[in-house]
Amino acid sequence: MSSHRGRGSDSNPANRFEAMRVEVDEDAWVDADERPLRTEFLADDSRSILAKNDAEDLSFDYGVNPYRGCEHGCSYCYARTYHEYLGYSAGLDFESKIVVKRNAPALLEEALAKPGYRVGKISMSGVTDCYQPVERKLELTRGCLGVMARFRQPVVIITKNALVTRDLDHLAELARWNAVAVYLSITTLDPKLARILEPRAASPRARLEAISKLAEAGVPCGVSAAPMIPGLNDDELPAILEEVKQAGGSFAAYSTVRLPGAVADVFGGWLDRHMPDRKDKVLGRIRAAQGGALNRSEPGARMRGTGAGAEALRTLFHACCRRHGLRPSPPALTTEHFRRLSPGQGELF
Repeated sequence: MSSHRGRGSDSNPANRFEAMRVEVDEDAWVDADERPLRTEFLADDSRSILAKNDAEDLSFDYGVNPYRGCEHGCSYCYARTYHEYLGYSAGLDFESKIVVKRNAPALLEEALAKPGYRVGKISMSGVTDCYQPVERKLELTRGCLGVMARFRQPVVIITKNALVTRDLDHLAELARWNAVAVYLSITTLDPKLARILEPRAASPRARLEAISKLAEAGVPCGVSAAPMIPGLNDDELPAILEEVKQAGGSFAAYSTVRLPGAVADVFGGWLDRHMPDRKDKVLGRIRAAQGGALNRSEPGARMRGTGAGAEALRTLFHACCRRHGLRPSPPALTTEHFRRLSPGQGELF
């Protein structure tokens, strides 16, 4: 078991960009620190908020990420490697050193108001979850949504946190202008598996209840069954889609897990701690879906995988969507209602 309760990783793998690494001698007389690992929140002084997307297999134009790093602690998260660019590890650092862009709403308002801004679709949580636990206190995502609601800026949200329903006022306003879609990410319906796989995310039941609340408020919502991990949770895909439909969801998406760089070590360590008997099977099936490796970077193939197993999962997904009346794609958002306001400008009427 992990010595860090509530964390997805149990160590800090070496940062690929660091020339030196300090390791503690396993035979040293060091008293174990049993205190829980505290999360640090670090200031991000960046002066920009919109990250332009050039990947052809992602259907948004810009990403907005108020947070870098993610306290949810999902051991499989591909975004862990991005923390290495900040000088941290993809392991415990990723989930315990959260870089916070406290002026995100103001930066977003400034960016949308610029005459040169080319209107496009924004994704929130394209990298790390915009509704991670500290959002309850800081309300940076809420502030960004307030800006987008005033500008009628189209946005797609992906989250594992039922906290998204707190912002129904802004989401409902965006829905009036066909400018929002919300995905609740659900990887498993098993609360015991969810607790160790995604230790600080909302429970599967809470995520389904969030879908119901969003649907009742008229906010287009559905599920991102992602990632599907062969040999671990992929057999749950039909049940997840059925539950989402019953909860009021109207669309669905999925992806196959990939383990870039140090994420392979983090997830491998997770398997060692929690499911050592399945480790070889799970990693073997991931390699089979990712062209013999644990990760691939080719657009399209990296999200769905290739080979017999990946094709079977793709066929199952579309069959289940047809059975339950779920669209295998999000609603088409529109930019036609976007209005460019000056920073600080309120409603005229």
